[in-house]
Amino acid sequence: MGKHVRLRKGFDINLAGKASPTIATTDQPDVFAIKPTDFQGLYLPRVLVNVGDTVKAGTPLFRDKKFEKVVFTAPVSGEVVEIKRGEKRKLLEVKILADKSFQHVEFRKYSAGDLASISREEAQEQLLASGVWANLIQRPYGVIADPNETPKAIFISAFDSHPLAPDYELIFKGEEQYFQAGVDILKKFTAGSIHVNLRGDTQSSIFSGAKGVEFNYFTGPHPSGCVGVQIHHIDPINRGEIAWTINPYGVIQIGKLFLNGIYDTSRIVALVGSEVMKPQYYKTWTGASISKMIENNLKSDHVRYISGNVLTGTKIPADGFVGFFDHMVTVIPEGDYYEFMGWISHGFKKLSLQRAWGLLSFLTPKKEYVLDTNTHGEPRAFVQTGVFEKVTPMDILPTYLIKAIIAEDFDEMEALGIYEVIEEDLALCDFVDVSKHNIQAILREGIELIRNS
Repeated sequence: MGKHVRLRKGFDINLAGKASPTIATTDQPDVFAIKPTDFQGLYLPRVLVNVGDTVKAGTPLFRDKKFEKVVFTAPVSGEVVEIKRGEKRKLLEVKILADKSFQHVEFRKYSAGDLASISREEAQEQLLASGVWANLIQRPYGVIADPNETPKAIFISAFDSHPLAPDYELIFKGEEQYFQAGVDILKKFTAGSIHVNLRGDTQSSIFSGAKGVEFNYFTGPHPSGCVGVQIHHIDPINRGEIAWTINPYGVIQIGKLFLNGIYDTSRIVALVGSEVMKPQYYKTWTGASISKMIENNLKSDHVRYISGNVLTGTKIPADGFVGFFDHMVTVIPEGDYYEFMGWISHGFKKLSLQRAWGLLSFLTPKKEYVLDTNTHGEPRAFVQTGVFEKVTPMDILPTYLIKAIIAEDFDEMEALGIYEVIEEDLALCDFVDVSKHNIQAILREGIELIRNS
């Protein structure tokens, strides 16, 4: 039987610029890209194509030395036009000039048939070969799932509580058949439960009808929609245990792979943020360039483009690409200015967890704020204030965990719960940290220390 969990700790960042429930009609971008930097834990990606090669949707583009069985494939059909590398020849992007007619995307074909008759081995082979396997994330560590492991359970967060998050009822409308097929395939990989976690104060018309799953319900502020927080309250991960997570889009991709025999990366992306003139949704494909979305649709040009949300997203240029796991692009003002005595000034327009700083934000919880990227201060000595604990609805001590990571104290890291968290679970700590440290980067350093020890 599923659980009903009410979370009281956390904080909702109510930003201006939420997408209206409309799907815009616009020209599709010419170029798409797959970025190895979207995937945690890759060691040495090896390119499998050359510039000038013609590819179909589902054609392997690169694989990693540590994950030889897992391939990362083309999201659309077209021509490989650039293999972009950075320092020390680090692979950054594989760019594809898409076919002009998106009505006739060429797909690499895979087997489709009766789901009940497919064995785990057959399902695994097809997931690996098609590129869909990359949707499966392993806890602890938040890396791509190891095909040789068997998880104790699989967790799916069916709602998003991040700032300006897209409406799952809109972007996944009509995909119920594929979601169920994806669940049926995932059940072959674990003897445990498939947990579908829903928002407790609303009714889901898409996911609530799924069969063969265990439903759990969560209410409360962000990070209630983060799957790591949900796992903590349903079935915590202890040392030596493994669980897998996957978002609804990944489950739907699995369903399409086994029902239709294709790697279908079509998706709906929300363009949001205070600097967008018409925040709305766009139908496109994985790895799309954002250039067409933002064209003649911005209030100013001094902005920050973020693939994803403002807490965990990635900064991209104006001609950058939507990340593999992202369903939103956020545009907010760039905060590259100096505010004299800003660290001590109070204000009626400020949003803050602390009542002393945002004088009215706690009295007007529904007010929408226009926030920029300014941190209002530089990094300084690590200060213990107890504020991390106020935004972390888990039975861990995030302040002491971060200190243990900085000290590289392996025993303390394990004792303080590093196996249970990844960046998104503690992202709010970045927002409330008076010491201005990059908490998510510190946490990833600790995770990699433990993982490679």
